[in-house]
Amino acid sequence: MIPIDDSPIVRDGKSLILAMDHGLEHGPVDFDEVPEKLDPATVFETATHDAVTSMAVQKGIAEGYYPSYEDDVNLLLKLNGTSNMWMGEPDSAINCSVDYAAEIGADAVGFTVYSGSNHEVEMYEEFREIHEKAREYGLPVVMWSYPRGQGLKNDTKPGTISYATRIALEVGADIAKVKYPGSSDAMEHACKAAGDMKVVMSGGSKTSDYDFLSTVESAVSAGASGLAVGRNVWQRENPTRILDALEEVIYEEATADAALEATE
Repeated sequence: MIPIDDSPIVRDGKSLILAMDHGLEHGPVDFDEVPEKLDPATVFETATHDAVTSMAVQKGIAEGYYPSYEDDVNLLLKLNGTSNMWMGEPDSAINCSVDYAAEIGADAVGFTVYSGSNHEVEMYEEFREIHEKAREYGLPVVMWSYPRGQGLKNDTKPGTISYATRIALEVGADIAKVKYPGSSDAMEHACKAAGDMKVVMSGGSKTSDYDFLSTVESAVSAGASGLAVGRNVWQRENPTRILDALEEVIYEEATADAALEATE
């Protein structure tokens, strides 16, 4: 872990990562209700919102679309990812090198680690390599810290999420992206387990405006440094409004009610 408050992917100590790696990880099904969002340019436009500190995408999307938005969007290049058609133990193919991420113009790199998988050892070793190479370029490293595997029955159990943040700290991540463990108290413990490393909550599947913002409010009040979100923003009819509200909740620490009222 290194101090990253001066990094482009952080604003006032907080981060709002807009993720659009879903086309690889989930498939086009995530775009069924918003077919216009199959065009990555539409989500890059959304990422120009002041609340968004970086946009997380895979290499092909970065190559094809980031050059048109490099003045308005900070790039978090996801280095690994696997399709939803993969049926084996959780694993994630390395699809991009740190060298190439830097060449494209990335402001940070991201890497998924499935602790608890039968492939855990190899994934830790892969993370070590990308972590140390990223340090050569001064690039922050965001770990998608997702405990998952045949021996793990509940991947959002409080103790599991605290372990996930601690693992990210121990192996050198600068930000850990984790699932919400179900309560503010559990999130607070997970953030404490992370020491001084930043923790952001995974946005998850689309829910109502209020339910989503209430969960973000709970995470931020518990010590989370922000959010990494995709579907709960770009699947909405008005993504700008939800980003306006998230700006209030994350950076101003407003309540969900106050944020919704302010953005009516």
